[in-house]
Amino acid sequence: MGELATLFGPRRVAVVGATDREGSVGRAITANLLADFEGDVVAVNPTKDEVLGLEAHDGVGAVPDVDVAVIVVPPPIVLDAIREAAEAGIRDVVVITAGFGESGSEGARRERELRELADEYDLNVVGPNSLGIMNTGVGLNATFGPENAQSGSISFMSQSGAFVTAVVDWANDRNLGFRNVVSLGNKAVLDESDFVREWGEDPETDVILGYLEDVVDGRSFVESAREVSTDTPIVVVKSGRTEAGASAAASHTGAIAGSEEAYEAALDQAGVLRVETVQDLFDFGSILAGQPLPERDGVAIVTNAGGPGVMTTDAVGDSDLSLASFSDDTVERFQDALPDEANVYNPVDIIGDAPVERFEEALDIALADPNVGAAVVLACPTATLSYEDLADAVVDLQAEYETPVAATLMGGSSAREANERLSRAGIPTYFDPARAVRSLDALREYRDISEREYTEPETFDVDRAAAREILESAARRDTNRLGVEAMGLLDAYGIPTPDGEIVDARADAVEAAERIVGAGGEDGDGEGGDGEVVMKIVSPDILHKSDIGGVAVGVPPEEVGDTYEDLVTRARSYQPDATILGVQVQEMLDLDSGVETIVGMNRDPQFGPLVLFGLGGIFVEVLEDTTLRLAPVSEASAREMIDEIDAAPLLRGARGREPVDEGSVVETIQRLSQLVTDFPAIVELDINPLVATPDGARAVDVRLTVDQEKL
Repeated sequence: MGELATLFGPRRVAVVGATDREGSVGRAITANLLADFEGDVVAVNPTKDEVLGLEAHDGVGAVPDVDVAVIVVPPPIVLDAIREAAEAGIRDVVVITAGFGESGSEGARRERELRELADEYDLNVVGPNSLGIMNTGVGLNATFGPENAQSGSISFMSQSGAFVTAVVDWANDRNLGFRNVVSLGNKAVLDESDFVREWGEDPETDVILGYLEDVVDGRSFVESAREVSTDTPIVVVKSGRTEAGASAAASHTGAIAGSEEAYEAALDQAGVLRVETVQDLFDFGSILAGQPLPERDGVAIVTNAGGPGVMTTDAVGDSDLSLASFSDDTVERFQDALPDEANVYNPVDIIGDAPVERFEEALDIALADPNVGAAVVLACPTATLSYEDLADAVVDLQAEYETPVAATLMGGSSAREANERLSRAGIPTYFDPARAVRSLDALREYRDISEREYTEPETFDVDRAAAREILESAARRDTNRLGVEAMGLLDAYGIPTPDGEIVDARADAVEAAERIVGAGGEDGDGEGGDGEVVMKIVSPDILHKSDIGGVAVGVPPEEVGDTYEDLVTRARSYQPDATILGVQVQEMLDLDSGVETIVGMNRDPQFGPLVLFGLGGIFVEVLEDTTLRLAPVSEASAREMIDEIDAAPLLRGARGREPVDEGSVVETIQRLSQLVTDFPAIVELDINPLVATPDGARAVDVRLTVDQEKL
């Protein structure tokens, strides 16, 4: 164990606020500790002489060698009780009392003071507003729940205390055991990251489960979970889902990268298996705690029922597993062993009159096949089959082959004893075969997580001073938005851009166009040029330039002057109070040979900069073909981002197109992720489009939002 070893393995626990009053929390916690705890229980209550047979002490400092103080006193005196415990040398405190940050301004003030007190004395504090903690290894039940958990290898944390009581009751009915249980409460001091780190160092914890409503420090959680998840699986239900993009207005990236997507990306990068239901949380926890990881993805199905066998096959098709293809030798063995009416291909239907011996032989043959990485044993009750004997056969064969097996014994009371035998052996059981397949798929997913290799993001040589100067220009203009006038920001970070110039006069526009296309003219309007340019209105107040006709594409030199006037007039008509900085005259790229993509960033309050990549252009928010990563992004992660979008074939030469320079796109993602990591003042940023061509990628347009206070 680590920093919290004493919290979970105390020798002496004091209940501050212990009482024998019926129905009180202080009584419930004291009674729970007395029932099972291997160590000493100390009652602290200055108004009592005795509590439940224990001598009652006036203060926690009156008893030596207390390891953990459980605080159950009224809110106004909680801080005094914590200070007394701290001055007595107690570092581990569990605050059951509510009435803190969840209860208004007075409670919030009290919670701030609690944190300050914890900092002053270097305390480990669970709560406040916590149900308490459990450690079945020493019989510790410092909660006011109605029953203790059974012993097991799963450690479970929950942001809901009521959920803990329901889960323990449910798990006890199913012989599902726990190592540690923590009700996180308000997470004033200790949060989910602390327990992930602690349980990652605990050799008795095989799986970490969590019910979370939020994450206090997203970066810390990702770093902790990424380190732990290579050896210990972490499965989480994250509630409180929000509408994607509800908080976004200023950028495409913000519109797509809402807080829900941030959690999804962060948990994935952390190696956390995220589930949507409590059922999956404990299904996955059970199989990860009890079964080995599959060496291959092929699943064998052995059943005595054709219809449920087809249901199971469909579930495999819905997963990232595959139906195992049996070798010729395996098929021959099935043909020799099974009746003529049986199906010897996957799923293996050994037909309804199958006794245990036929099940056993079929499963033996299936597990011996080199293409089988896992198996589902699926049975319906018949007069010829003993579920108890089948359970014993499955347990023996799973142990022999050390291949993951999930069992679906369909039925009610007839399957109860068999399911208990399987559960005791670590083989999970389900009524619904789809749950069995999802659980096996969780083994596959965790196998892939455990094999990940984390690579540090590359740091490029950039001009930070030039970038800062451009960002500070927003503050000088008293705005928090920048558009194409900030293209130099990309240049400073080595992100290629087309040749271009921002001008604020008609004649300057003509001169810029002549320079860009390499053609001159005899008059001020640039007649005689032989190239074309793109022209865009430049205003931090007009975000969607194309919506107001503020973009002109394919402008020949002889029309540049008039187009300049037209763009400025349209912008002033559309938004008279907008700040018009001028017009950008830009080299026109050959979009026929390129693909318009988007690279962007939205700064999430929990996890920091979230980098987006996907199909770009004007349809980005309609198609939403995008993927996300936390910044900074490594080269490997940037390549994965390209792989993940549906439009990836367009980049790689679909329908006869020449493949784009994928490496330049990868490097652009990396460089942008470094930019937004270096400058926390950047709140949102879009490069849209980033035009990817066979000759490289270039950023055509940019817009960003900055927080002036962080410059």
